[in-house]
Amino acid sequence: MDACVSTKIVSSWREVNREFIIDDLNKILVVAMFKTTVANRVAEDQMASYLDGKGVVSYQYLDKNFNKNKEEAIRNKIRKDGFDGAITMRLIDVDKDSVYTPTRINTYPAYYMDFGSYYYRYWDSYSIPGYFTTTKTYIVEVNVYSIWDNKIIWTAITKTTDPKGVDKLTKEIASVVYKRMLKEGFLKK
Repeated sequence: MDACVSTKIVSSWREVNREFIIDDLNKILVVAMFKTTVANRVAEDQMASYLDGKGVVSYQYLDKNFNKNKEEAIRNKIRKDGFDGAITMRLIDVDKDSVYTPTRINTYPAYYMDFGSYYYRYWDSYSIPGYFTTTKTYIVEVNVYSIWDNKIIWTAITKTTDPKGVDKLTKEIASVVYKRMLKEGFLKK
């Protein structure tokens, strides 16, 4: 797993004394809710890759023929199809922070004040124009649900600063969340 430099978990909660042992699970539904279908698919694939073949991505399971508008129908279908749990990743916000670096003016040193020395050593005055840099921080919520108990059993809020694309963002989040779940004893191999 890659080192996750730009992703941090800023808060998490878990149901006390609750754990998931991957070998004991049948299926986990993985659902991502980002801004685009491509981002959703990449996120779901990344998270499912940590579930030892037991992760089922929603874009393959909840197809266009399924009525997603009826809560009870979704719950019944997931239970009937043998799912133990569901993991969701949802983009909550994107914070943009702009920082201005002012113009920098460089001139020749003061000891070049007479014409002969200046002409002989000729240093131009020059400036580097000011510029803005923008930092983007992606805030993502990750939840784990027990299908049989019909409740949330683990949750976290992550912050990722300036990821290099959706793939890197979701890979970092999946890795950080997976490591946290293992560390807390919530997820066991």
